[in-house]
Amino acid sequence: MATVQFETTAPAARRHDVLPMPELWYTPALAREMEPLYAKVARVVTPLEWPQFAPIIKAINDLKKQRNAVVLAHNYMTPEIFQCVGDFRGDSLQLAKEAAHTDAQVIVQAGVHFMAETSKLLNPDKTVLIPDLRAGCSLAASITGEDVRMLREAYPGVPVVTYVNTSAEVKAESDICCTSANAVKIVESLGVPRVLLIPDEYLARYVQTKTDVEIIAWKGRCEVHERFTAEELEAFRAADPAIRIIAHPECPPDVIQVADFTGSTSAMIDWVKKRRPAKVVLVTECSMSSNVAAGAPDVEFVRPCNLCPHMKRITLQNILESLVYMRYEVTVDPLVADRARRAVERMINLTN
Repeated sequence: MATVQFETTAPAARRHDVLPMPELWYTPALAREMEPLYAKVARVVTPLEWPQFAPIIKAINDLKKQRNAVVLAHNYMTPEIFQCVGDFRGDSLQLAKEAAHTDAQVIVQAGVHFMAETSKLLNPDKTVLIPDLRAGCSLAASITGEDVRMLREAYPGVPVVTYVNTSAEVKAESDICCTSANAVKIVESLGVPRVLLIPDEYLARYVQTKTDVEIIAWKGRCEVHERFTAEELEAFRAADPAIRIIAHPECPPDVIQVADFTGSTSAMIDWVKKRRPAKVVLVTECSMSSNVAAGAPDVEFVRPCNLCPHMKRITLQNILESLVYMRYEVTVDPLVADRARRAVERMINLTN
């Protein structure tokens, strides 16, 4: 039997919310009960790993019912989280929309802090939890609200389009938000000759190739996507000319130039599902390849594996602890939230 040990001390201020820690035994009965879930991830989770994961997954899914909770799982979560405990799964835009419409009273964000803030913006009366407060984002950390105010002074009258991968403070200084999936549409919807598209420099450069609107960029970058190089991808292609290279627009321009297709996480997934290439490289966070591979057994995924250290702070263990102890709650200053919410809702209304 497999067991997993957890910290059992709850924060004193929230002790009244604590539920008993479930027993985590992998029994023959549990193995039979969990077979349908394992079938979803058998291609990417080994039989040796599953006895450790299954009791925790069972406990999380039971606790969600007790708490009237949902788990919002980003594409960069590991498969046992994404496939087995995520109630809503997808990219930043999809999770933002689901957060706006869920009836659950508790939202657990299996993602990073700016995503949890966005969920709170759209659900001010609900409890939003993030299992690890250290789950940040290098791109979100590249810009502050003060930076946006200085940009407005430098470019008076130019609308500010802000990537959702930013803090609520930055969103509050913006006219509208965007994701990688809808950035071109958002930029062109404003009907102006130029916009500030911040903070991702590479996304801004990519959008500039798709529109006649002049794009003013910031120097922010994603530490995962900026590590990819055209040279390593060309090496894959040299080894097998039939391989297909699919890149995220947060990648450097030379990477995008050698790719067969560039698109958001949802667009990348759709491309693979529709085209069914024999062999593919997804040039993005590594866990997304595992999540797509779980449902595409006929596709071979070659993985130049760059992991996001912030996303990987979210684990089955701390999701369980988050639900048991109701931690860590994410809040947004109401004065910031009102303005940030308008920027996010304006985006959602334009893309519905």
